[in-house]
Amino acid sequence: MIKRLQRKFVLIAMGSLLAVMVVLVGAINAVNFVQMDRRADRLLELISQNGGGFPAGGKEPYRGEKPQKEGLLGPGMTEETPFETRYFVVWADGAGQVSQLDTSHIAALSSQEARSLGEEVLASGRTGGYKGSYKYLKTASGSGSMVVFVDCSSQMRTGLFYLAVSCGVAAASFLVVLVLVSVFSRRAVRPVMESLEKQKQFITDAGHEIKTPLAVISANTDVLELESGANQWTESIRNQTARLERLVKDLLALSRMEEGRIALSLSDFSFSDVVEKAAEPFLAPARQRGQTLELAIEPGVALCGDKGGVRQLVSILLDNAVKYAGEGGRIQLRAGRRGRGAFLEVVNTADSLPEGDLDRLFDRFYRADSSRARATGGYGIGLSIARAIAEAHGGRITARRGEGEIRFLVALRAGIEGPGGQK
Repeated sequence: MIKRLQRKFVLIAMGSLLAVMVVLVGAINAVNFVQMDRRADRLLELISQNGGGFPAGGKEPYRGEKPQKEGLLGPGMTEETPFETRYFVVWADGAGQVSQLDTSHIAALSSQEARSLGEEVLASGRTGGYKGSYKYLKTASGSGSMVVFVDCSSQMRTGLFYLAVSCGVAAASFLVVLVLVSVFSRRAVRPVMESLEKQKQFITDAGHEIKTPLAVISANTDVLELESGANQWTESIRNQTARLERLVKDLLALSRMEEGRIALSLSDFSFSDVVEKAAEPFLAPARQRGQTLELAIEPGVALCGDKGGVRQLVSILLDNAVKYAGEGGRIQLRAGRRGRGAFLEVVNTADSLPEGDLDRLFDRFYRADSSRARATGGYGIGLSIARAIAEAHGGRITARRGEGEIRFLVALRAGIEGPGGQK
């Protein structure tokens, strides 16, 4: 349980950090690329408004919404911008045919390549967008049109490099924090660990202390029956004493399982035979209640584990199914091979299905219908033991709702290592 809590703490912490990092890195790089795109738009607009070139000497004010200072080309631009910008211009006549080219401000492509790009843009009918690493803007020019292309390859390389660096830094930071959180997570959950340890110790101590008065009560009941004979009162004392003894025994067993102090008796055995033999005692109680108990057990399935624990697991699930299936209900038990392990599935009809998170069914003393559980003699610890047995075998148990039924599925590993030995 402590390991599971520690893993959950690490997952929550690192999941939150990952979400924050993704948002931050994504937002920063998105802003970077948006600024690059807007700068290209300003350049295209400026060149288009000046007939396919920059204002002479960069002294004309920028034709934007707000008048700019004399000597500036626009926001984020200086008098060096015309010399830094690589661009070319394609003019077309009224028929949409290329009539003139200006490639004097770019050396990365030939006149023929510039003509081809211009023809593609003119044929597409679009007024703006990207062609490879070139962003273009198509505007009217006299009786024809003009297409200005600005080379954004340098800005793109810078943006991609910044993206790679930021992702690398974020990944390295994530790994460093993961190591730190993993190291210090035990300290973070230490109060919970101490509380659970005290709880387990209390259950162990209380269980041993209760055994003595239970033995005395049982002995006194024997004396009363010898002197006065058996009656309904002594019979009630015996029933309640036996019930309390079973509860104490189960609590102590569960506590030892969770503490890992039970040495599993590992051996290779026939999983199919153990399940079938464990299910046989429940055929008669099911018939008495008018229930149908169907067994579908795949033959020849072997497992390495604790035979007694698997038998108890089957008994707990079938006992729970018989109690809650209701009069005339239907119970199905399926078992077989799954991958390299084995599975056990118990399905039973139910008059009323528990609501909320079904994982709570495996909590100690939890009962979806407390009045009915008391009437059937349960005290809400059987499924907790079932989960402890499944986890001790390296597996897991889950509960799912169906239409008028509830399903318990147990997955077990083919071989486990534990305090009782190795496969």
